[in-house]
Amino acid sequence: MKVCFVEWPVNLLAGSETWQQIAWQVREAAPDVLVTNEMPFGRWFGISNRFDTDVASTAVQQHEAGLDALRQLGVPLVLSSRPVWAGAKLANEAFALEQGEYRLLHHKHYFPGEPGWYESDWFHTGRTGFETLELAGIRVGVLLCTEVMFNEHARAYGRSGADLIIVPRMTGTELASWRTACAMAALVSGSYVVSSNKEGDEPDGPTFGGVGMAFAPDATLIAETSTAQTLVTFELDPKRSVNQRQSYPCYVSEVIVTP
Repeated sequence: MKVCFVEWPVNLLAGSETWQQIAWQVREAAPDVLVTNEMPFGRWFGISNRFDTDVASTAVQQHEAGLDALRQLGVPLVLSSRPVWAGAKLANEAFALEQGEYRLLHHKHYFPGEPGWYESDWFHTGRTGFETLELAGIRVGVLLCTEVMFNEHARAYGRSGADLIIVPRMTGTELASWRTACAMAALVSGSYVVSSNKEGDEPDGPTFGGVGMAFAPDATLIAETSTAQTLVTFELDPKRSVNQRQSYPCYVSEVIVTP
């Protein structure tokens, strides 16, 4: 199974010239699975700590248009996220387009609240839970950006039989902690871990650091993207995940002795 991960630029809009170039690149790669960065379309609005209904509505609409653009890529399975309304705030909703059919996967649970990333002022969780789903013949789990920092969820995904854990990101230029977190997610789960990121300077906001990354089930680095190579593919073999889950530390059980 050919999996593609990317680093896509800031302020990406469906139908733009930049999008047309990206679409051509994806079609040329012809992957079976495409993993995008977190909320890939439009400007990043979390640079403000004041919720704005009009700004939120624009972001929702831009990602609605983005769904059609993603469908037109012709990739059998697209994995991404988008803002959706969930009551008075937004939810960050991970989704799959499986043969063009929309499937809700997960809502983000963990939200930073600091300069450049005031997510806690814009988002909450509209749907709780961390569950794997079978998509295109593999089991997939989702950790949206900050969620990868919490290893208990990666471990649970592994125990649920996840072949692939996706980590769509929208992170800055500091990379060491993200490499460590993604590698640890693979190590404790025995799953492939694939992360795409946004790249470039957001006006009046943070600089997104790019560098998508993929780790094998044994936590070895497969490859990373760069500004010179913004799209990378690799072959995912589900048997590697099955075999790795029989190895240390995946097989280890927690044993608690009560007095």
